[in-house]
Amino acid sequence: MSVVTEVAFGTSESKPERQSEQALREDLAAAFRIAVRLGWHESVGNHFSAAVSEDGTRFLMNPKWWHFSEIRASDLLLLDANDNQVMEKDDAPDASAWCIHGTVHRTNPKARVLFHVHPPHATALACLADPSMKPVDLNTARFFGKVAVDLGFGGMADEAEEGRRIAETLGDKPVLMMGNHGVSIAAETVPEAFEHLYFFERAAEILLKAYASGQPLAVMSDNLAAKTAAEWEPYKGMGYAHFDYWKRQLDRSEPDYKD
Repeated sequence: MSVVTEVAFGTSESKPERQSEQALREDLAAAFRIAVRLGWHESVGNHFSAAVSEDGTRFLMNPKWWHFSEIRASDLLLLDANDNQVMEKDDAPDASAWCIHGTVHRTNPKARVLFHVHPPHATALACLADPSMKPVDLNTARFFGKVAVDLGFGGMADEAEEGRRIAETLGDKPVLMMGNHGVSIAAETVPEAFEHLYFFERAAEILLKAYASGQPLAVMSDNLAAKTAAEWEPYKGMGYAHFDYWKRQLDRSEPDYKD
């Protein structure tokens, strides 16, 4: 097993106010629908979750094997990360989802929202021997020092040890690059997680296209990359505006996501 963790992530901004459970359900349901529009979904797999309790252990997550395009706010499961009987119930979640999300929400209260997906560009980057996000432009530099990398892939993530390793490696980073697997995104709110995933997938696409050119990469110095990453922080509100735009599109064409 090989685990590589980059430097810690943090922000000086105060935490946003907690949403009601219904508002959180609507945001999470919207995120599933938007993911379909942006091509991030994969069959009826992958999972998004969001904590509803202060300690993060009670959380919402999509039901087992439901397509993202059909998920409504009322469909989301309300789970207890400390419930050892969850997988024995009739409405048990997907085993790999419980392994990853249940463990993260039980052990890492800072990760209130967790998206785990296999989008094409981020997943392709995860398949490289060196899956690190090299700072070669604004988007890639956005994540400098904010990515944990797990190279300990052990197959389908449905065993307790796999879940523990993923949770521990994620730590306080917003992004976990999962070698040979995909990516997990952690954030305080659904709009923040959405924006992290949006830009990470774009950044992975940019980096892969730069690799494909066959030309040497113009990788920024650590100082320049850190400066650029810090310059993104005042734009945090942009993610909320972006997410609101997508919710307005859903309100026009798929308003049942709020049901």
